[in-house]
Amino acid sequence: MVRPSSLSLHAPALPRPTPTHARQFHASLSRKHLVGPPDPISHLRPVIYDDAPPPPAPSVRHPYSLREFTGDTREYQWKMQRQELDAFNHAFWLESNSRFYAAKEAVLESLPEGTGPEQREAALSAFYTRWVAQERMRLDAYDAEWRKRNWSTIILGARVRYQEFMSRITNPFRGS
Repeated sequence: MVRPSSLSLHAPALPRPTPTHARQFHASLSRKHLVGPPDPISHLRPVIYDDAPPPPAPSVRHPYSLREFTGDTREYQWKMQRQELDAFNHAFWLESNSRFYAAKEAVLESLPEGTGPEQREAALSAFYTRWVAQERMRLDAYDAEWRKRNWSTIILGARVRYQEFMSRITNPFRGS
């Protein structure tokens, strides 16, 4: 009987099996969207899409709305709508947080120099309460608009994916 301690640790490794055939099933490439570092003011992490259309030149505006077209432009419209939603979200939180930090700093600067930690916390607590009450309508309007845009983007994305799926079924041998 061979004892486990007497086995050689340097035994040759078994060869790995090599694939004898190419992959039979076609699958689309996986997406590699990236997430950037958080913005110092909005605190949102930007998504860098690997399939995003190039941004239009700032001085050039297309005379037609993409919503007028169907078919091939639907995917382009979805990608643009997705980026517009991200920009809308970022712009709102950038502006909101900028105002918040400025107001908070004004409260802190208005405190007398010898203010203790308890008075400072009480002043900040009162500020936070006023801020939430003051911003309530604005946040509700933002929330409603964001939800509307988000659902629109989700539905358009689902239509694009459904159209791609149906295209694969009806044209199974067409290369993509």
